[in-house]
Amino acid sequence: MSSVKIELRKDQTDKIHTICDSFGNQEGELINVLHKSQETFGYLPAEVQELIAEKLEISAAKVYGVVTFYSFFSMTPKGEFPISICTGTACYVRGAETVLNEFKKQLEMEVGETRTDGKFSLSCLRCVGACGLAPVVQVGDKTYGRVAPDDVKGIIEEYLPAGL
Repeated sequence: MSSVKIELRKDQTDKIHTICDSFGNQEGELINVLHKSQETFGYLPAEVQELIAEKLEISAAKVYGVVTFYSFFSMTPKGEFPISICTGTACYVRGAETVLNEFKKQLEMEVGETRTDGKFSLSCLRCVGACGLAPVVQVGDKTYGRVAPDDVKGIIEEYLPAGL
């Protein structure tokens, strides 16, 4: 799973147990448990996945399979402002790759990374269902449509304190 080992504190393990208990420790509630856990911790490191597997009495491999299958789950911490570029067919055809490359250049980071200052993380999505606005970029819950490479700097600046 994850290469960086984290140590869960007792309050964190208690929280995971409470989340699992709130869904009756049922295997069929795995996705709900994962959503609530990610909402609580910000991401789903291997240690959280293993604890969930143990509590729901399923294999860690099954939990890992679900986490890696669905794009809305993350195994790495996201930035304060997670940036996602849609690379679905419509967005890709209309230039999502050049927009993505501009974000990588401006932020000096690669897809899947979080900046060391914790401000931004960068990822790709398959489709956000806004094909008429392609290419689409999401920053947190805000969606930007018809994004061109020239728009990237302005989008980033919206999330930085003045003067930086």
